[in-house]
Amino acid sequence: MLKRFIVKKNQRAALLRNGDFERILNPGRHYVFDAFNALSLTIWQTDTPMSDFDVVDYLRQNDPDEAEAQFCCMELSEHEAGLRFENEVLVEILPPAARRVFWRGLTQHRLEKIDLRPGAALPADLTPRLLQAGLRGRPLLGLNGVLIAQVPAYCYGLLRIDGEVQPLLASGVSAWWRFNRELQFELVDTRWQALEVSGQEILTRDKVGLRINLAATWRFADVLGAYAKLAKPAEHLYRELQFGLRAAVGTRNLDELLENKQLIDEVVTAHLAGKLAGFGLEVGSIGVKDIVLPGEMKTILAQVVEAGKAAEANVIRRREETSATRSLLNTAKVMEDNPVALRLKELETLERVAERIDRISVFGGLDQVLNGLVKIGN
Repeated sequence: MLKRFIVKKNQRAALLRNGDFERILNPGRHYVFDAFNALSLTIWQTDTPMSDFDVVDYLRQNDPDEAEAQFCCMELSEHEAGLRFENEVLVEILPPAARRVFWRGLTQHRLEKIDLRPGAALPADLTPRLLQAGLRGRPLLGLNGVLIAQVPAYCYGLLRIDGEVQPLLASGVSAWWRFNRELQFELVDTRWQALEVSGQEILTRDKVGLRINLAATWRFADVLGAYAKLAKPAEHLYRELQFGLRAAVGTRNLDELLENKQLIDEVVTAHLAGKLAGFGLEVGSIGVKDIVLPGEMKTILAQVVEAGKAAEANVIRRREETSATRSLLNTAKVMEDNPVALRLKELETLERVAERIDRISVFGGLDQVLNGLVKIGN
């Protein structure tokens, strides 16, 4: 007639009579009279949260002392967040309206409530503890309910709370509650940045298609002013660079662009100066990286350059021939009036001939050799 129930040290049990809760059984052996076999047992592990809130609520209403002895109840309102501690170690961030029930035992549970209505910022001493949560070997639950913003040097943080822009955040670490509000955070780099407009295919005024790559450097002059007027400042700048480039190329012939690439830079710079005034953006330098011609146009230009160079070479060759002829004519006139000069020229000719001959046999003296050379020349 007696039924024995055994509850281990890391367990708690609910004694049920005909399926209805009767009482909590603590660890140990329990003997209960059960003449009609109406008793049963439900067992819970004490190292996990209590999930059967019906039993908890029944005890809190009908036996508050027993409920207080068995459970540590944590309940939050709609305007509160909670920090749950186990043995004085932060283990979980609880959202508003959360409810947790834990068994009392070897682990000491504690809840710290935080009112969310005064502001979204976390306490200054809490932020470093959240950043170091991953270094303790145990993950911090509920961390997605907090926005942690790390702003490096030379940058600003742009924060919007429910759509309202907050003062700029300087370099450092800050954290805000995500609960009951909408947060948007954006990191803004205030240093000079490079922006490239690549592969722009544009027709010149004489209908030649060019592919142009443009590069520019820019930075924020007024961060709040830029974001007050532009949703995406970098995209706006890219688009204006495109428009300025098309205005510079589409209104000019190919020859003008090839002769003076600086012209494109000047036109695009002037275009941006008018379009970006008052938008909080500063453009440093603009330059054309390359101008890529179509394949057939490259061939035509190569032929034009080749023909031009050939014509220049022909002019130079004719000029040199004319100069050489004039020099020969002057030499002939000098020799005609001066027999000594003619004799020196003959000796010079003989010297050149002698350089190409290994052996010379002379008959009749030097005069005979010279006379023979003159006859050969005639």
